[in-house]
Amino acid sequence: MAFENLPSDPRQAFDWKQADYKTFVDDLSARELSAATLDDFMQDWTTFAHLVHEVYGRLAVSTTVNTADEVAENQFKNFLSDVFPFVMQAQNELNIKLVESGLEPENYQVPLRNMRADIELFREENLPLLSQEGELAMEYDKIAGGQMVEWEGEEVTVIQLIPVSLELDRERRKSAWLKAEDRRREDREAQNDLWRRYMKLRGEIAKNADMPDYRTYMWKNLHRFDYTPEDSIAFDKAIEEVVVPVAERIYQHRKEQLGVDKLRPWDLAVDVRGRDPLHPYEGIDELESTIEAMFSKVDPKLGEYFGIMRQDNMLDLDNRKNKASGGYCAYFPQTKRPFIFMNAVGVHDDVQTLLHEGGHCFHAFEAANLPYVGHDEPPMEFCEVASMAMELIASPYLASEQGGFYSVEDAARARIEHLEGIITFWPYMAVVDSFQHWIYTHHEEATDPAKCDEKWMELWGRFMKGIDFSGLEDYLPNRWRRQSHIFQNPFYYIEYGLAQLGAVQVWANSLKDQAKATQQYRYALALGNTEPLPKLFEAAGARLSFDAPTLKEAVTLIETTLAELS
Repeated sequence: MAFENLPSDPRQAFDWKQADYKTFVDDLSARELSAATLDDFMQDWTTFAHLVHEVYGRLAVSTTVNTADEVAENQFKNFLSDVFPFVMQAQNELNIKLVESGLEPENYQVPLRNMRADIELFREENLPLLSQEGELAMEYDKIAGGQMVEWEGEEVTVIQLIPVSLELDRERRKSAWLKAEDRRREDREAQNDLWRRYMKLRGEIAKNADMPDYRTYMWKNLHRFDYTPEDSIAFDKAIEEVVVPVAERIYQHRKEQLGVDKLRPWDLAVDVRGRDPLHPYEGIDELESTIEAMFSKVDPKLGEYFGIMRQDNMLDLDNRKNKASGGYCAYFPQTKRPFIFMNAVGVHDDVQTLLHEGGHCFHAFEAANLPYVGHDEPPMEFCEVASMAMELIASPYLASEQGGFYSVEDAARARIEHLEGIITFWPYMAVVDSFQHWIYTHHEEATDPAKCDEKWMELWGRFMKGIDFSGLEDYLPNRWRRQSHIFQNPFYYIEYGLAQLGAVQVWANSLKDQAKATQQYRYALALGNTEPLPKLFEAAGARLSFDAPTLKEAVTLIETTLAELS
């Protein structure tokens, strides 16, 4: 059989062309489907799909670990232009084959629902447009990865200026902030050009799919069957009602503690008591080993998972020139390994990011043994519960006496920063989410970056109360341009807000019985994509909510804990 010749090492397929994949697609397409042959068909389809997904994933990762790597860039571009349209077409044909058979693999109701939506959206004329989107994403990363500044006689990335934001010297903080923002502003026109091309593509994609607008297209494309755009907007309004006043109080308290007349954007990370910045680790090895110890405290199996990541070189954590910004967890389904990418610069945020991405890794490990393609692709709203809940569940182990990084006092300080950050994040999430709703329901207007600037400023004023940008207004439009999701992953942001609410509920359970809460957490992760979103939340001991009362419960718990830690 053809499938005996599939490479066991995905790197052997990095330079494959359509013809190399066609043999396997033709084999699957020619098979007769029946109850007796269904399992073999699904297993072979899964093996093939996992190879394709891993080749795609590894090539994409290679363009982010070094945005100046021309070999990696050309390999990924060749995949996007030659292989990607072919495999998308093949996937659609195989989806149709399974759906029209009337057969249903075990625990496959949710993937079948998603397949039907994909079939409805599929248009052959969109395949080259989707490939072009992938190429634009590489352009975006190259712009961000090339943002260098001179600081104290050295060339550094704008990311490497982050530790200065923690220093006690306010003038140095201001200088570093302005230097980074001035550098970002230099790329504004390049990003404007990129934005116009993105918007043109997305308008064509929605039109080709016979959708009234790109928001409608993306809602179905993201398989959001369990909530509506109106639910998302209602959640943003609940944040405005419940969270914005609390965030404003946090900012006001910070201003008073710092003794400044205006709370400026370079005043948001420095310690309000004048203590030196938290310095959690000396090198990447220490960061990795201590995080592994913390995960082992939460649950020995989780520590074991992270140990496998270290052993198999599935971590790229340090910041450097020509490395894409941000952090993510990718999953390589053929080798059944997650991969963590981030930009560590020696600050506590690195710890939070690694705890977060570790949660994604655990999701991948727990769901890795589900039998069929589609089973291991859980909804992103729940993927973020996996990561955000882990940040909270692991937080009691930040103290060195519990296996972590800090003294008891500094561990409390780190937890306060984290919990306050949850409060102040929700309003920012609402800005990004509301912005994207406006963009894709006002497509023509939003194609003009100047109009986007105006809307961003309006939403910032509505949700982000308490930070003084007077005289700095021209820097605010940098913020939506540096938010990669807006460019590369449209409509991906509400997931963070909903998941944070779910994660706080999981954390609340852990405060009562950590062993039980962790057991529920792991059980829910292991379900993968076999249950609809509300059921996944329920399995983890939470509920999918958009309302002000549920949000109020979470905010109250956070405020109570902050008072206890202070």
